Amino acid sequence: MPSLFRRKPDLVEESVTTVTPDEESAAARPRGYTPSKKELGQVTPKRPGAGRRPAGAPSRPLTKEEAREQRRTARAEAAAEFRREGGPRDRGPERLLARNVVDSRRTVGTWFFGGALIVLIGSNQAMPPIVRLLSNLLWGLLALGVVVDSVLISRKIKKLVRERYPKSTEKLGSLYFYAIMRSITFRRMRAPAPRVNIGDKI
Repeated sequence: MPSLFRRKPDLVEESVTTVTPDEESAAARPRGYTPSKKELGQVTPKRPGAGRRPAGAPSRPLTKEEAREQRRTARAEAAAEFRREGGPRDRGPERLLARNVVDSRRTVGTWFFGGALIVLIGSNQAMPPIVRLLSNLLWGLLALGVVVDSVLISRKIKKLVRERYPKSTEKLGSLYFYAIMRSITFRRMRAPAPRVNIGDKI
C-alpha cells in the first residue's frame, strides 16, 4: 500500500511537464494568430510556366515593316483557307453536291464575261455595222446558252438532292442560285476549289 506521506520532490516532478520549442512559440503568439503554410508543413506548388513570358524578356514592339508583313501573312493564310474550305454559305452536303455538279461539266457561263467584253467593244458606234450585228448576235447566243445551261444544272441538282437527301431542309431555289453563280465563275477562281474533274460522274 503506497504511503500517504510522499516526499515533496516526487510531487514536484509529477507536476512539471516538458514544453517543446514549438509549444513555447505557440504560447507566445497573440490570440487569433493564423499559422503560415510553412509552419504547418505545407508546400505551395509552383504554377506551370507554360505560355508565360520568361522573366527578363520584355516584349519589343513590332516595326512598321514587321507589322505589315504579319498582316500580309495573315491575309494570305485566310485566303488559302477560304480557297480550300469556303465560308459559312458553302457548308452542308447539298452545297457540296451542287458544287460537284457544276465542276464536273463545262459551262457556258465561264465564257459569259469574256463574251460580254467583246460585245461591249463591238457595240461601239465607231465599229462597222456588220461588227455591231455580230456582237449583238454573240450576246444573244451567250445569254441563251447561260439560261439553258442554268436550267440543266438546276434540274440535275433537284434530281440528285431528292434521291440522296430526301429529308433535306435546304431550299432548292437558294441551291439553284448558288450553283448558277458558280457556273459563271472561272474554274480557277471558284471557292472552295473544285474537288472533281470535268467529266467525272456525280
